[in-house]
Amino acid sequence: MAEPAKRRATYQDVLDAPAHMVAEIINGELHVQPRPHRRHVRAASVLGMDLGSAFDRGKQGPGGWVLVFEPELHLEQDVLVPDIAGWRIERYPAGDEAFYLVAPDWVCEVLSPRTEKHDRAQKLHIYGHSGVSFAWLVKPELQLLEVYQRKADSWTLVGTFQDDAKVRAVPFDAVELELGALWQG
Repeated sequence: MAEPAKRRATYQDVLDAPAHMVAEIINGELHVQPRPHRRHVRAASVLGMDLGSAFDRGKQGPGGWVLVFEPELHLEQDVLVPDIAGWRIERYPAGDEAFYLVAPDWVCEVLSPRTEKHDRAQKLHIYGHSGVSFAWLVKPELQLLEVYQRKADSWTLVGTFQDDAKVRAVPFDAVELELGALWQG
């Protein structure tokens, strides 16, 4: 006997998810997970503050970007929530909606054991297909940063950095980051 066809998730499913959960639609399926652990949140927060100061605010850095924590991205049929996303200022979409229809230029996913499979295998593919040019994967448990750049139809790993390394990584290589700060706290 054949399995009945699964119903594609809708945006209403996202809206109906409990407020204490993160809801996404990945390849037509609703994925709901608890808010991230402190180590995850701390790494994203420190990275966002360091990049935001230099690239969003232009303090001791070149500016030219708009960085957003946990934006809700509507990319064709998918609804994704990266930990941080950035648009070059000239591409940042106007409007006041609660979500973004324009793919960012850069995304950062902080990996956890429960989300890593989806972040790597599914979301990274969707980001690339949607026109995202750069992706950073941060793994606090291993104190690791992987930097990817979209070239043609695939992601190319352009750098892996770990522990307390001082890093200049595309597209934010104009400023040096201290990775050790991401793992503290």
